[in-house]
Amino acid sequence: MSIGIDAVRAVQRGDVPGPGIARLLGFTLTRVEAGAVDAVLETSDEMTNPMHTVHGGIAATLLDTVMGCAVHTVLDEGEAYTTTDLHVRYVRAVAPGTILTATSTITHRGRRLATGDGRVVDEEGRLVAHGTTSCMIFPAD
Repeated sequence: MSIGIDAVRAVQRGDVPGPGIARLLGFTLTRVEAGAVDAVLETSDEMTNPMHTVHGGIAATLLDTVMGCAVHTVLDEGEAYTTTDLHVRYVRAVAPGTILTATSTITHRGRRLATGDGRVVDEEGRLVAHGTTSCMIFPAD
């Protein structure tokens, strides 16, 4: 089993503090498996743009988080990673108070590069945004 999955599961269980962005936005990890992570977030008025809909950066942050955490779950001891690109496609606007669920899976984990896919849906299961990521993997010293 990957050492990285243990770290992500510790965050999910609350054994270690979650990252600052999780506390700032208020999302929680709901599923942590090797190569797959999901999170849920209830949007609020503080997350809106000038059109009074939820800012697209919220969906992008959720996607970046779950896809990055999915990569983290497949890391071995001493390995690290960083996002090299994030592509987000927005499908529909979101009203404040909407519960969003972000899901992700790793599509490829190589020696130095991992790629993944993610989706954000509302509480009715409607697609809000979807995206892809590439992450560079740094080997253990």
